[in-house]
Amino acid sequence: MEKRARKSAAYKAALEEQQPYEQFARLVIRKRMQLGLTQQELAKRMGTSHSVVSRLESGQHRFSFATMRKLAKALDTHLVYGFQDEAPDAKSRRTPKRELVVSA
Repeated sequence: MEKRARKSAAYKAALEEQQPYEQFARLVIRKRMQLGLTQQELAKRMGTSHSVVSRLESGQHRFSFATMRKLAKALDTHLVYGFQDEAPDAKSRRTPKRELVVSA
């Protein structure tokens, strides 16, 4: 994949666009495992099918905000969303300004 990304700007852009979904998938898997749930059990808690959870955890598919809310509730947690005015800087000690909302 890295070799192909070096050769194709479009491929590299597609990989970068997919990255947040893959990172989110890792969070979902980790939380599900902490709770000792199978994909099927999580799907039941969400009121959806096993295939929806499987697609979500693959990190290769987009999902809706409504799905994220159902997921947060099923994982006994809260969905936090918002905006951050600037990208975090590893060298800076100051925290970028954030505006966050917690969904019940």
